[in-house]
Amino acid sequence: MEQRLDRASAAVMELSAALDKYIAAQEALKALDEYYGSDEWKQDFADDEAGRLPHDLKRGVLSEDGIWNLLADNRSLQERLQEIITQ
Repeated sequence: MEQRLDRASAAVMELSAALDKYIAAQEALKALDEYYGSDEWKQDFADDEAGRLPHDLKRGVLSEDGIWNLLADNRSLQERLQEIITQ
């Protein structure tokens, strides 16, 4: 039982810390959701395709799957959290 207490305590503390980080990321997720598919994103994508952006610029947000996959993962995680709440 002591080992169970230790494992459960560690898991609760780790999840609490992860949830703090997740909550802090919600503003960024909302901004990415608004950006993806917007006129601004389309212009940035076109500029990249035309070679107008610096070659050393990180461009994960311009990959058509990067933001989409993150937002889909976020929705799945929210569904899992909702399931936990309703148990």
